[in-house]
Amino acid sequence: MSQATDTDVREDGIIESVSGPVVTARDLDARMNDVVYVGSEGLMGEVIEIEGNITTIQVYEETSGVSPGEPVEGTGSPLSVDLGPGMLDAIYDGVQRPLDVLEEKMGSAFLDRGVDAPGIDLEKTWEFTPEVEEGDEVEAGDIVGTVPETPSIDHKVMVPPDSEGGEVVAIESGNFNVEETVVELDSGEEIQMHQEWPVRQQRPTVEKETPTEPLISGQRVLDGLFPIAKGGTAAIPGPFGSGKTVTQHQLAKWADADIVVYVGCGERGNEMTEVIEDFPELEDPTTGNALMDRTCLIANTSNMPVAARESCVYTGITIAEYFRDMGYDVALMADSTSRWAEAMREISSRLEEMPGEEGYPAYLSARLSEFYERAGYFENINGTEGSVSVIGAVSPPGGDFSEPVTQNTLRIVKTFWALDADLAERRHFPSINWNESYSLYRDQLDPWFEENVRADWPETRQWAIDTLDEEAELQEIVQLVGKDALPEDQQLTLEIARYLREAWLQQNAFHDVDTFCEPEKTYRIMDAAKTYNDAAFEALDAGVPVEEITDIDAAPRLNRIGVQEDWDEYIDELEDDIESQLRELY
Repeated sequence: MSQATDTDVREDGIIESVSGPVVTARDLDARMNDVVYVGSEGLMGEVIEIEGNITTIQVYEETSGVSPGEPVEGTGSPLSVDLGPGMLDAIYDGVQRPLDVLEEKMGSAFLDRGVDAPGIDLEKTWEFTPEVEEGDEVEAGDIVGTVPETPSIDHKVMVPPDSEGGEVVAIESGNFNVEETVVELDSGEEIQMHQEWPVRQQRPTVEKETPTEPLISGQRVLDGLFPIAKGGTAAIPGPFGSGKTVTQHQLAKWADADIVVYVGCGERGNEMTEVIEDFPELEDPTTGNALMDRTCLIANTSNMPVAARESCVYTGITIAEYFRDMGYDVALMADSTSRWAEAMREISSRLEEMPGEEGYPAYLSARLSEFYERAGYFENINGTEGSVSVIGAVSPPGGDFSEPVTQNTLRIVKTFWALDADLAERRHFPSINWNESYSLYRDQLDPWFEENVRADWPETRQWAIDTLDEEAELQEIVQLVGKDALPEDQQLTLEIARYLREAWLQQNAFHDVDTFCEPEKTYRIMDAAKTYNDAAFEALDAGVPVEEITDIDAAPRLNRIGVQEDWDEYIDELEDDIESQLRELY
């Protein structure tokens, strides 16, 4: 988080009252959303309300021991992030303080109050390679050079979005720190690698375009039934233990985005510790380098100050937009937006605002919309194209999808992956309920699947959907009269649907082969089930009893496709065996 210099900070006001993370001050010369330093320890806070001579501040740190009469210092600038080389392979708290730097300062993993550090290393030098020459005209957003930030990602150094631009009069390659000038313009403007941007302000673009390419997740149930577009929005609601965090981790590891921003917003400390420990050891499947080389982690656990939790999603989305401006596809995981909404509710109640449904503030829907609307596939002001895909986990109390956060999120996002506690109890993972989930991107992404996977992708998927829908209807009858009372064709449909569920929709996140499934394999497993379906109904029409059809040796091998390394040959052989074994019956 960008820091004010000593000359910027001025003693302005006096603390009037303290109520948890909310502090009121009098005689403070500040504007809305300005950063201030509260009390003798200089705790970081943000102005959230001004009424006459009284300014209300939300403090991003624990306020115990802070008392009325202590000073409040204003910076005159809003809450902003430090942008530049060094953000990847970094782990921040909710207001972009690097946790490893804070730990070094403190000498322990337990952070004291009032400790601060810039979001990026201001002293480290980076190798700058110019992309423009002296005499070239540059405008706001233009890329003037590159820096090899990590082995996986080249950092594009850009003219700040609020610059007036001009003619390049000086530029050279070499090693520079982020505060040294790398480009001089004829207007006298000096461009550094370091930028600052207010977190609550969207970075400018030319146009928001309709996304037509899917964000491939490697999860069959998502890519096959409920795809999300690059630049799309998705919600993963589910009760405790249903697999939200594991699903988010799988997306972070396997989604075909250039950059991943993972925001742990108010999650339990042990879960966030697992993320922080696991990610640095993971290998990026596309490059073979460390996954952290293209990842930025923001960790704000449930025991951290509530106000910082409210700001951490803005920190994350601003970092994502910065990389989008370079022309990268960025995937942002927010886990979970419910904790973010709870932080808003707590601060709102301390401000004594009129509560809305279930105590949440009346502006809950507006804040959620503002966040998700910053996702999209954009034409950037420098002529490149980039995307930010936002995937937010929702933790409804007791798994009640009718609660306000889930319902308001549903009105905004276009992909809904509903996690089911019953499926999780039956050890069906990912536990995404195919009857409740949906994707509004399906039709606009079908041309991509037809061109890049198989021409009959939509038809085969529709067959799978129809089969699963029919199974859901038949299960209600089975519970009343039993499976044996059904006609043979319906008994066979139940058997086909079982293989769709077990072989296609189930996936083992901890198996080396099955953890990721490319779109072609997703199609082939679905098509293998359809091959069994078509051949089985032919046999049934020829008079073969349903028991003999379901007893063939080849059918159970459908469930083993996911773990086969040579799955293509395995499926070819399996389909031949299914058809030949069924033909032998008549």
